[in-house]
Order: sequence, then structure tokens, then C-alpha cells
Amino acid sequence: MECFIFARFHARRGNESAVARALLEVVAPSREEPGCLSIHAFRSTRDPQLFYIHSRWKDEAAFENHAGLPHTVRFVGRVETLIDHPLEVTRAERIG
Repeated sequence: MECFIFARFHARRGNESAVARALLEVVAPSREEPGCLSIHAFRSTRDPQLFYIHSRWKDEAAFENHAGLPHTVRFVGRVETLIDHPLEVTRAERIG
């Protein structure tokens, strides 16, 4: 069953550009992974410090594999130092 991921990142003031760069750098290699159906990064139009990643994976196993890959591990370590909250990642399934 497809797995949908929503990740939220609220940058510490002054770190907005660094968060945006980190997101763009992780999206490109993630998109090439065999289990990735789609992945995109977003920035809020109302809060310039707020960013999201939305991704779709073939299944939970594909996302678990992604989570352990070097580019993902580096991204998480980097972005955790740039945001003002604990990392928030929600796994979801489509309803309706």
C-alpha cells in the first residue's frame, strides 16, 4: 500500500535560506530512489520560516529504505540544527 509522508520544518529566524537549500539538496537524490513515486518541497506563502516536504512511496519498506540512506541521514542531521522544534514527520494513508 502506498505510503504518504508529510514533514514539517520551521526554520529558526535567520536559517530560512539554509533550510531551503537543505530541502532542495535532499529532494533531488530522493526522487531517483526506485520506491519514490513523488517528492516535493514547499515553503509557506504566509510564514517564510515554514517549509514542508510531501512525498509518496511505493510502500512502507521503500520509505524505511529511504530513511536509512546516506543523503537522508545527512539531511536530518543538518536540518535538525536549523529548525526551532523537534523534527515532525507524519506517515499517512489516503482516505476516501
